[in-house]
Amino acid sequence: MEQGRAAITPQELVERARALRPRLIAEQAETEARSTYSEGLHEAFLEAGFYHMYVPKRYGGLEVDVPTFMRVGVELGRGDMSAAWGMCLAANHALQVASWFPRELQDEVFGNGDFRAASVAAPTVKATPVGGGWQLEGAVAYCSGIPWSTYYMGQALLPGANPDGSPRIGLFVAPRSAFTILDDWGNTLGLNGTGSNSIRFDGAVIPAYAMIEDCNMVDVRVEDGTPGLELHGNPMYGGRALVIFTLSLACTAIGGAYQALDIYADWAHNKPTPAPPFIPRIDDVDFQRWYGTAFVKVQTAEAAMLRCAEEHMEMCRSNASGERPYTWFEDARLAAIARETMVNVWEAVEQNLHRTIGSSAGKNGEQFQRIFRDLAMLAGHRNTTFRDSFFRQLGAMSFGVESPSPGGTWNPQR
Repeated sequence: MEQGRAAITPQELVERARALRPRLIAEQAETEARSTYSEGLHEAFLEAGFYHMYVPKRYGGLEVDVPTFMRVGVELGRGDMSAAWGMCLAANHALQVASWFPRELQDEVFGNGDFRAASVAAPTVKATPVGGGWQLEGAVAYCSGIPWSTYYMGQALLPGANPDGSPRIGLFVAPRSAFTILDDWGNTLGLNGTGSNSIRFDGAVIPAYAMIEDCNMVDVRVEDGTPGLELHGNPMYGGRALVIFTLSLACTAIGGAYQALDIYADWAHNKPTPAPPFIPRIDDVDFQRWYGTAFVKVQTAEAAMLRCAEEHMEMCRSNASGERPYTWFEDARLAAIARETMVNVWEAVEQNLHRTIGSSAGKNGEQFQRIFRDLAMLAGHRNTTFRDSFFRQLGAMSFGVESPSPGGTWNPQR
């Protein structure tokens, strides 16, 4: 990596993201039509250091904290939620790889300074032991950020079964040469520019150290330490991941909601009210209230998201020191908070802005229509559909009722 990258400050990263907003807005339509952001934007993200935010300093990365990553994601999402989504989910997974995988794998994937990895939690790939490694077969859908990824981190079905009869699952990292990207993204309601293509493995073999056996990525035990904590000495590399996955979506959604507010404010300055006395919308008490309501709700969501990111960092520190273990309960609790920020910004935009901005904003090619579709797609995302089940499980664990985590452990809170 180039000299001086490690000297970039968190505020400089945020400012670089903010400076890209006009370009992101200008390229929105092209990004959506292409189904991913341009090579020019990719180079801009690379030059700004965004892909290297979670890469450890040991390998020339920036090793920034989680709140900084989220602030960058908000700024990028304010320019183009789809592009921000793809970038964040290509950059995000350096944190998990640097936390859980052995040094041998980390030396390999981070050593050349060119690590970006899409990831999907669903175990749709079959892994077979062969020649001291693992042969991979199968397809994976919704690999957001894959067009610009140099690796893929995912789950695989392993031979045999667990004592309870459930399938064994492994967590692996595979290089770009191991899979084919399918041309099957770009025909959904929204988020068409996220580069969420499917990929297919046709017998590629990865080394044994690239697979963590019996490991569910959304429930990796970290209470007894991690390879990354030992290798890098930073508690951030000893944490869990569900809240990180959810926050990486939430920051782009909050940025998208700010984008909707920007568009609404611009229309309010330039359009009259739709009924007499036809005054500027900025002078109308109803438009003031509708905008103000959404503005406060989005700001509240952002504050909750950043506090959630800070709590994750605090849990990593307390877990590393032995003061307080970072359990599934804590990860699920923080992920649920991050999920609520997404639900809340969608409701703010849908109920306060979409319903009042006027039908002209819903025409094809209008920026407001695009961000509305992106946020609507998020509202039906797999992550948000888990909302009610997490409410129930968190309630059960808070009551002290046994409730199994995804990894199969029992987690009564008290």
